[in-house]
Amino acid sequence: MESIKTVSKERTERLAWLSKIALTPEEVDRFTDQLNRILEFAGALDSPEVEGVEPTFHVLDLVNTFREDREEKGLEREGALATAPKVKDGFIVAPKIV
Repeated sequence: MESIKTVSKERTERLAWLSKIALTPEEVDRFTDQLNRILEFAGALDSPEVEGVEPTFHVLDLVNTFREDREEKGLEREGALATAPKVKDGFIVAPKIV
């Protein structure tokens, strides 16, 4: 795919047409300028200075942050079904989705 270096007024007008947005000539000029500044800013990410920078897998030096598994009492069926809008045979009834 072709890389876009700058946005022309024609491309801004095309984008506006595709977006079904009516722009005045002044807005086309303003948005063209803004889009070009955005592309210029994003272009700085194409070649970051990373020489001598170690890869970062995690910002903190943490190892095995998992908690210990332990058994806990779960929610009682009656409590779970108490707020359901419709219940049948001990289950929540949901609308059929096809």
